[in-house]
Amino acid sequence: MSEKEKEPLFSKKNKKLITDPLGDNNPVTIQVLGICSALAITVSIVQALTMTAAVLFVLVAGNVIISLLRNVIPPKIRIIVQLVVVASLVIIVNEMLKAFMPDLGAKLSVFVGLIITNCIIMGRFEAFAMANKPWASALDGVGNALGYGFVLVVVSFIRELFGTGKLAGFEIFGNSIEGTGLYSTGYMNNNLVILAPFALIAVALVIWVQRAINKSLVEGH
Repeated sequence: MSEKEKEPLFSKKNKKLITDPLGDNNPVTIQVLGICSALAITVSIVQALTMTAAVLFVLVAGNVIISLLRNVIPPKIRIIVQLVVVASLVIIVNEMLKAFMPDLGAKLSVFVGLIITNCIIMGRFEAFAMANKPWASALDGVGNALGYGFVLVVVSFIRELFGTGKLAGFEIFGNSIEGTGLYSTGYMNNNLVILAPFALIAVALVIWVQRAINKSLVEGH
């Protein structure tokens, strides 16, 4: 391939692989994938960030591995190979959490394991990595993982803040000085916010805001 034919690492096409999933092609709000964890683990922004990091590692590494192997994987067993790859990467993530963040790892253990069957992961392996080169596949993994994580962080921000008055364990609505802070005005934590059903409401609010900003999403769907 000549120099003229070489595509820049961050060409306009490659940049869209990262930016599109953050907005108009978000895997959660537009494609409605991976929504289970958005409902289950978003009571804490720390859990949301940890799950985002886990999915980022698994999706980027998995996309690159599948892309490298795409020409040698027999079509009849490609799904099995994809499952083996994602399961191996999830085991690594799970063991890292147990080793360095045992308390958080215990809370997320079930949900980290479910990354194996996350529709976003398997969807990107099958729809993108199997047909594209490693660099593009890596960027696609970054974009979709960040798009997924963005929704988790927004939902967890709403739920933790208004459900507990805290963020990442730090008091926001209260104050160490007695008689000050939002609680002094009569505000009370809303326990409904930390219940699972409200996570669906929060996701719906994110979708509503996104479509209110971009009218083309409404027209296209």
